[in-house]
Amino acid sequence: MPLLKPVLHTKHLMNQVVLALARDLVRKVVEELIEKLARPVQSAFPGAVDRRRTRLKVAKNFDAKTTIHRNLAHYDLETKQLYLETPFFFSRIRRQADRWQIIIQVDESGSMADSVIHAAVTAAIFFGIKTLRTHLCLFDTNVVDVTDQCNDPVETIMKVQLGGGTDIGGALSYAAGLVESPRRTIVVLISDFCEGAPLGRLLAVAKGLVESGVSLLGLAALDERAEPNYDRATAEKLVAPGAHVAAMAPGELAEWVAQKVR
Repeated sequence: MPLLKPVLHTKHLMNQVVLALARDLVRKVVEELIEKLARPVQSAFPGAVDRRRTRLKVAKNFDAKTTIHRNLAHYDLETKQLYLETPFFFSRIRRQADRWQIIIQVDESGSMADSVIHAAVTAAIFFGIKTLRTHLCLFDTNVVDVTDQCNDPVETIMKVQLGGGTDIGGALSYAAGLVESPRRTIVVLISDFCEGAPLGRLLAVAKGLVESGVSLLGLAALDERAEPNYDRATAEKLVAPGAHVAAMAPGELAEWVAQKVR
């Protein structure tokens, strides 16, 4: 991962040949990260059972109770055997309206390189979990919605422009505009919480999200030694209105989200 930092900081200076090589480097690192992180993230979401029927006939979806009830007419009194003419199965994919939203807002200030990389990879893995609707946004003083590239973390990472100011309140305001069903929405804010805009606005937006029913999770930035590196005073003020603040690896984040959506 340290190899990616020079790429992120200097890619705007590269010619097309060097940029292509840099993209290949990023893709190799991302593939390694996905291989490492995908299992702990995906294992947290075995799929909540949906009582609607499905044509996907696999053993783990077998609905024994309904199958027995619907096939009682085929019970043979002489042999005392039940013949299953039509098996029934549960669906484990929820309808679009039932799915939870997870909105990931990632601070892309200069100190956030590792967090941006992990967030992009984690969002791509979440994007593949069909029980969730995943959004991914990068922000400094502006917000860039890269949800349409969620399934390609390499392109997401190559769009990152590290540096500049930080407007966390603006990022949360954008997230609020994406919320469709507050009580089925999780907003994950990955930041060092060094707010460059008025702090009062940030706290007001955070309070509004929490009061509407949104689960707001602030993830503290981690340094190169995986130690939390963030403005603790601001983090404590976010906790006051009901936000959660923690330092988590992607697998731990997945477990936290899974507990919420079950």
